[in-house]
Amino acid sequence: MQSTAPARPLPPAGEPVILAQDVRYSYDRKRFALAGVDFAVQRGEVFGLLGRNGAGKSTLIKAMTTLVEVTSGTLRVLGMDPAREGTRIRERIGVVQQAESFDFTSVEGNLDVYGMLWGVPRAERRRRREALLERFGLTDIRKRRAFDISGGQKRRVQVAKEFMHDMDILFLDEPTVGLDILMRRTLLDSLRAEVRRGLTVVFTTHNLEEADYLCDRVAVLDEGRILVLDTVENLKRLYGGKKTVDLTIGGADGPGFFAALGRELGADTTVTATGSSGVILTDDPKRALSTIAALAQHRAAQIEWLAVRPNTLEDVFLKSVAHPAEGRAAP
Repeated sequence: MQSTAPARPLPPAGEPVILAQDVRYSYDRKRFALAGVDFAVQRGEVFGLLGRNGAGKSTLIKAMTTLVEVTSGTLRVLGMDPAREGTRIRERIGVVQQAESFDFTSVEGNLDVYGMLWGVPRAERRRRREALLERFGLTDIRKRRAFDISGGQKRRVQVAKEFMHDMDILFLDEPTVGLDILMRRTLLDSLRAEVRRGLTVVFTTHNLEEADYLCDRVAVLDEGRILVLDTVENLKRLYGGKKTVDLTIGGADGPGFFAALGRELGADTTVTATGSSGVILTDDPKRALSTIAALAQHRAAQIEWLAVRPNTLEDVFLKSVAHPAEGRAAP
């Protein structure tokens, strides 16, 4: 529930609404989930956090939303220290976590209760509730208990709830998990519309297509460190000289084939494989294709799919995790 204390103003124009300098966090004082993170988020920006499971994304969200206190370093959210001014920060942010959070009432009741807790007047609560039920495709299930609906429907309710109140920053931890393609795009477009009105968004995702569609900048995390941080377009240009080869093989051991291919192509090429499918990032696609053909013949492997294409944000992610020294990070 909102405090009666006067709201602290936003940082002056041009100053970041989130600032992290050498932020570290350890659950056990031995291993660091965050190992020296530096970045800044500007007002009205969509900032994406990408990384594998355990990379530190959720821990970083928890630190920014006052759920955990950093072990060392400097962290400021809306110009405030989460360790000392957590209540004021929580009054001005929205958070959608991976874990479910519902009241024992209907879908529309959850929206209404949440708006009431935030001090939204009754008439405005009703207006926002009806708009959100429509926007997130919840009208047909509005009377059903939130605990009885499907996983994807629950996710839509969780996100819709946060729009019941005003906020300066919205934190989303994998918000589109369980959503179908249509509703995922509806959510992303809704976020875009709110950003145009001045909302700042920080979100984690495994879906690189989403990040490409929505983000102004992305940070790739691995083992608690930022490997790459830049605009989506700059990241693509950073690896723009390379091409991507998609390959699926049959008739041979997949891991063995791709391990051998990586040795043949050398350190200048990145080979990432899952089972019988792999992605090859290379400066010389002609050489890669000839090497693939020769190796397939030598190992009696059948080439089931082979294609060369330009790089995507997913390729940047694979490249930066495989060769972090080649990426660049800037706050």
